[in-house]
Amino acid sequence: MRKLYYTANALLILMLGLMVSCKKSDTINLTENKTEKKEPKKTIEYKKPKSVEYHFEKTKEWLKINESDSAKAAIVYAVNRTDKKNLAKKDSIVVPGDFSGDLVYYLPFPLHVSALEEVSKIIIFSYPTQTFAAYENGELVYTGPTNMGRKKDQTPTGLFFTNWKAEKTTSTFNDEWDLKWNFNIENKLGVGFHEYELPGYPASHSCLRLLEKDAKYLYKFADEWILKDKENVKVKGTPVVVFGNYDFDGAKPWYALVKDPKALDISEKEIESQTSAFIQKILDNQKLRTAEQTAVQ
Repeated sequence: MRKLYYTANALLILMLGLMVSCKKSDTINLTENKTEKKEPKKTIEYKKPKSVEYHFEKTKEWLKINESDSAKAAIVYAVNRTDKKNLAKKDSIVVPGDFSGDLVYYLPFPLHVSALEEVSKIIIFSYPTQTFAAYENGELVYTGPTNMGRKKDQTPTGLFFTNWKAEKTTSTFNDEWDLKWNFNIENKLGVGFHEYELPGYPASHSCLRLLEKDAKYLYKFADEWILKDKENVKVKGTPVVVFGNYDFDGAKPWYALVKDPKALDISEKEIESQTSAFIQKILDNQKLRTAEQTAVQ
């Protein structure tokens, strides 16, 4: 009996030990799961051309051979800051020697800006180069050509925020002009970005003209303001920075690409310089939007 008693106790202790061991193992697994690090956000992988160089070509001759190639045409439209209709009117155009890369490599904005990593979304327009870029947390997600305000109706520069939008609206300058995919950024002055023809130089009455595909993208990309009431804004929309000056009396800036393919490049440092004074205001509004979205949920 005594031997059986000791045997039973030994078995009981062994079972309890196994149970404790299992619980301890489970605890370790849970702790490991909690401290597991998230993988860093992957950057967009763009295809880089083997080389980037430019030359002039007669427009009609280039179109005869390449007009049906939509990929090549899209790059040429962007490089010459124009659209299909207006490109055909030009005598000569700037053409890349290598079309194998993505559009980002033929336009001047940097692929990454460390100073914008805390900014969830921002749109930047460069007056000197007549181009725009959209960034998410410092990563370039979209870029394209623009035609901004003409000499006597120049687009205002500085920090703005997207306000209201409309798929189609009428110009405040001329009620015969229909503006598609319009997003207002300065309500009192009636300034916004929208689809409209691009002649290949600053020609608007202060608005920022875009190709239709680009206008549609920004229309979806940017956020509208949130109003407290009819007279007051509760939360502003997506930040928009417009910077620089255009040489209205000089040659078209992109002509310089023929001699120097990096002539118009915008450095990461320059973007940081152009946005640094606005970052805190942008982040403050970003917090308000996050809080508002959380409250709604």
